[in-house]
Amino acid sequence: MGDERIIALDDISVDFEKGKIYCLLGTSGSGKSTLLNMIAGLERPTKGSIVFKGKRLEKLSESQLADYRQRYVGFVFQSYNLLPTLTALENVTLPLIFAKVSRRVRNKRARVMLASVGLANRARHKPAELSGGQQQRVSIARAFINNPAVIFADEPTGNLDTKTTTEMMELITGFAREHDQTLIIVTHDLDISCYADTIIKISDGNIQSVESNDKKIFANTKKNSEEINDEEPQSV
Repeated sequence: MGDERIIALDDISVDFEKGKIYCLLGTSGSGKSTLLNMIAGLERPTKGSIVFKGKRLEKLSESQLADYRQRYVGFVFQSYNLLPTLTALENVTLPLIFAKVSRRVRNKRARVMLASVGLANRARHKPAELSGGQQQRVSIARAFINNPAVIFADEPTGNLDTKTTTEMMELITGFAREHDQTLIIVTHDLDISCYADTIIKISDGNIQSVESNDKKIFANTKKNSEEINDEEPQSV
């Protein structure tokens, strides 16, 4: 920034295992979203390496990074990032269009995904005709439709009320556990961190601690879902 050098991430070293749920926990400006963007191939580090399946992301070309994101990555955003001129069905099919899946197959898969997030009767509705929670369900369906190896969720419930937040976290973590996917959640919310297997606390661009979460919430069974509804939100 002008003559001033800003160090967003400093001496970060962390491993992510397949099929695990991680939370990057920190306050605004801590560097957690920058770290997510680096891992997702959206930003390049000025030094250091990011390795995925033996490949160094910082060495890839822009087209190779685009291929990496298309094949291996799904995103759930705080602001949903749905295209306003497209229906829910069309928004969900976008990753499959780039993967050159036929229209018949992608529409069929999108309908299945919308049904799995409780929106089977909203397929033809555009984002402006959906509530915030419904829009986030569409974005979750879009993120998971091509069965990516890694899902990135950047403050996925930041615009939602408490009840809808619980529903969305159950959906995201339930899908990830069911399909043995790696889920990396960015949040400042202690209650959201309880859904993770591992909590990585970040402060001033550094990893403050890496903790195994003994209080994690399992939301992919009826019993645990009922426990969540009956208890106060847990925190660490």
